[in-house]
Amino acid sequence: MATPHPARQAHVPEGAFTYPIEARAPTRWFGFILLRDFTLLAFSSALDPLRVANQLAQKPLYGWVVMSADGQPVRASSGVELGVDGGLDALTDDLELFVCSGNRGTEVASDAVLAAIRRHARFGGQVGGICTGAMTLARAGLLKDKRFTLHWENQPGFIEAFPGLTPARTRFEADGKIRTCSGGSASTEMMLSIIAQDYGQDFAIAVADMCLNDPNLTPGREQRSSIARAIDSRNPKLLHVLRAMYANIEEPLSLEELARDAGVSRRQMERQFTQSLGDPPATIYRNIRLDRAHSLLAETDMSVMEVATACGFNSVSVLTRHFKRRFGTTPFGKRSRR
Repeated sequence: MATPHPARQAHVPEGAFTYPIEARAPTRWFGFILLRDFTLLAFSSALDPLRVANQLAQKPLYGWVVMSADGQPVRASSGVELGVDGGLDALTDDLELFVCSGNRGTEVASDAVLAAIRRHARFGGQVGGICTGAMTLARAGLLKDKRFTLHWENQPGFIEAFPGLTPARTRFEADGKIRTCSGGSASTEMMLSIIAQDYGQDFAIAVADMCLNDPNLTPGREQRSSIARAIDSRNPKLLHVLRAMYANIEEPLSLEELARDAGVSRRQMERQFTQSLGDPPATIYRNIRLDRAHSLLAETDMSVMEVATACGFNSVSVLTRHFKRRFGTTPFGKRSRR
C-alpha cells in the first residue's frame, strides 16, 4: 500500500458510547470527488459511517479527503455549497476513490477528472461511484465486464448512453477494484460492508445502530421493493396480487388462489411477475414473508417459533433454511445479535 500523505490526520470525534477495537490496522483512507450537482444525502451517507467507526473505536480506523475538480466548493443538487480539502492534486495513490454525482452524472465530469480517475485505476487504486458516479466510471472506460450499479431513476438514461453496459438493480456492488452504490441508505450499507470486512460484523452492526440504519449487510439486495416496481409497471393485475400477498402473510394463499382472485390464470400471473419483477410469484411471496420475519426478529421479543408461525412457515427449520439464504444468517443469529 502507498504511504499516506504526511500532512493528513484522521478525525476521531468523542462520543458517549464506545466499542473498543484492540487490533487496529493502519488507517484506511478514502477520497471523495464531488461533481457539480452531486447528491448530498448519498455523499453524507457514505462518509458518516467512517466517522462513527472512529468515534466508537476512539481510534483513527478511517480517514477521508474531499476533493473537487478545481479545489473550490461544490454546489450540491439541493443548492447547498460544500467546502473541500483540495483539488485533484490531493488524489494520492493510497486513497480509495469514490466519485459522487447526481442527476447530471453523464456530463459533469471534466476531462481532467476523467484523466485523474483513469490514472488512479491504472496504478492499482480502488475506484468507486456513489449514486450516479458509475456514469463517470463508464465515461472513463472502467466498467467493461464489471458488475456495477447506480440509482434506479438514472438507469434508463445510462443504458441509452452506454448500450454495451448493463447496471445491476442491486443497492451496492463490489467487483474487484470497482465499488458502486445507488446512493441514499445504500451508501451507508456499502461502507458498512467495508467496515465488516475490516473489523467484523458485530462492529459494523454497532456502527449501523449509531446511524439508526437497518444493519442488513446482505449483498445483492434490490434498490426497490416489489410493490414499487409493480406500481412502475402500471399493471393492475400485478398490483392486485401483490396486495393480496402482503395482506395474507400468516396464512399464505396458494398461487392458484392469488391468480383466481386477480382474474388471471396461474401461467399468466407467473409470466407477468417474471417479466416485470424479475422473479416468479412464489419467490416474491416468500421474500415478503421473510422480510416480515426479519422485522419481527429485530423489533419484537417473539420467539423464533412464533415468528415462523406469524410469517406463514410451517416449521422453524423451513424458516431457517430460507432466512439464511436471503439474509446470510439464521433467525437465531439475528436474534442473538439483537
